[in-house]
Formats: sequence, C-alpha cells, structure tokens
Amino acid sequence: MPEFKDLNFNVSPEVSALGIKNICFRMDGLTNRESDPQFTALAVDAMEKIHAGLTGEALKNDPILLEFRNIHSRIGFSNRDYVAASEALLLTLFKTGHLPQVNLLVDIYNLVSVETRLSLGAHDIQNVDGNIRLRLCDGSETFWPLGSAQPKTVRPGGYAYIDQANEVICMLEVRQVQKTKATLDTHDCFYIVQGNAQTPLACLEAATSRLIELTQRFCGGQAQLLYRSPSD
Repeated sequence: MPEFKDLNFNVSPEVSALGIKNICFRMDGLTNRESDPQFTALAVDAMEKIHAGLTGEALKNDPILLEFRNIHSRIGFSNRDYVAASEALLLTLFKTGHLPQVNLLVDIYNLVSVETRLSLGAHDIQNVDGNIRLRLCDGSETFWPLGSAQPKTVRPGGYAYIDQANEVICMLEVRQVQKTKATLDTHDCFYIVQGNAQTPLACLEAATSRLIELTQRFCGGQAQLLYRSPSD
C-alpha cells in the first residue's frame, strides 16, 4: 500500500487575475479499472445526448470555451496549438460521436468535462513531488507532455500546475504529463476542476460534486477539498 502523502495547493495572484477559477481536491483509496459496463452504459447515453446538441457553430460560440481562447490570446498563446482540454474532447465527440476510452478514472473525468465544458484532470499523487502551485512559467520548468516521446521547452508567460521539483503536471488547461498520469496502479489522485470568468463558482461546485459522485460509485475513494476559488 503506498504511503499517504501530504499535499497542499495554491494559486498565484497573477493567474487569478486572468480569471482562472479552480476547485482542487484529492481522492484517496481509489480502485481503478480498465472499464465498467454500468459506467459504459451511463457514458454512452450521456454522450449521445450531448452529441445531438453539438454543432460547429455552437462549439465556436460557447462562452466557456470562448473565454479559454480569450485567455490564451491575452498571454500570447496560439489557440491552434493550445486547445483547452474540454474543447478538444468536445471536438472529438462532435466528429466521432464518442470519446476515447483510457481507464475508468480518466473516462469519468472526461465525461464530466464534456458535460460541463470545464477543464478537468487527475494526477497520481504518488508521482507528485511536494506541493503544487498554479503559477506563471519562467521557462526553467520541466515539461514532458502526455504522449510525447521527449520533454518540451516551456514558454515563459504561460500558466501551469507545477510541483516542488519544478515539473509541470498540467500546462494551461491543455496538456497533462507522463509523470502524473492516472494508470491502473493509481490509488490517490489530485483533481483539478478549472473554469474561467464565464463559469460561476456554483458551476465548478456542481461539476465537482458530479465528479466525486461518479468516481466514488465506480472507483471508491474518499475526497478531501484542497482549494476553492473565492466566491464570485
């Protein structure tokens, strides 16, 4: 059994000033699996309903997705190269009618992401070094994106979730990393629920409740709040 690790999280004022809103929490004692037939049936039904209402125009003009793009533009990051995770998932659903299956922990937060338009992620706490801070990058950080064959250079001025080893665990709300990806051996996760100026805190709270409820139903675990953005 992995040893319990303390974990704290905070956000720099510079990132908060961009309008980024977060609820971050941890879940411990999880049992991950490749899939579950009951979750698959639930997810297929939910995806069919979401897909029925998706159009290219709706995705282009969705206020939450649009605000993520606006933030990227304000900090000088191309929206062609940096697409918010929720938008990337919705584009996949729009084009294919379904989402890729990874494992239960990942599939659950991906479903909640397309339901809410919020950017969600889970990170294996056993592979996090120290505490995590959401801050602006200075270019000295290590960044090994999920699915990449090698580390990538970090551009100064972007924001990222960074641990005390100065390693990025999530770049913007766009890309997670090899180091902390959720696998079948993951038992404890640090969860991110991220919105923007177009998402009242109540939206983040509802998404968090949905995420915790589904995760506990299919993977067990206990949740502990680490951070909630100040009230609107």
